Amino acid sequence: MTAQKNVTPSAESLASAAKAASKKGPPPVEKWNPPFCGDIDMRIARDGTWFYLGTPIGRKPLVKLFSSIIRKDGEDYFLVTPVEKVGIIVDDAPFVAIDFEVTGGGLEFVTNVDDVVTAGPDHPIRVERDPETGEPSPYVLIRRNLWALIDRKSFYRLVDLGEVDGDMFGVRSMDTFFGIIPAAELE
Repeated sequence: MTAQKNVTPSAESLASAAKAASKKGPPPVEKWNPPFCGDIDMRIARDGTWFYLGTPIGRKPLVKLFSSIIRKDGEDYFLVTPVEKVGIIVDDAPFVAIDFEVTGGGLEFVTNVDDVVTAGPDHPIRVERDPETGEPSPYVLIRRNLWALIDRKSFYRLVDLGEVDGDMFGVRSMDTFFGIIPAAELE
């Protein structure tokens, strides 16, 4: 009988495993079921900045690598490799949609980690409103139940493209209407 080797998760081991897994395309994190190895001191701030041990990760290729192995199970976020699963903290959404353009197919968003999606049935836009202030927080689905917060400048541009459909004001992409606010609230 062989003793099981205990794995101590670290940013380095996760990056190495993610790099190996991504050589054949996007890592299939939804198919991996490794044992939970505990939480790691990694956090994604609301503005999309990734922190490790309290320090911002300044290398975008490393952030992109980590973002390729993020998964949400229930309400919790994890970095997942074929051999380990570690918990991380996400303040709001794991990604930030930093820009979009209007294309023939609709509204094409790009995130802070260079994911590109066109809003539509597979990538809906949703808006949550703060119950106290009414301030909207808009999101677009990027992949596998992982959302991107749409940044303020992009949201203002979306509102400029908005239209009224029935009792809602919103935007249209890929022939799908996404409500932003009730039309009655327009001034």
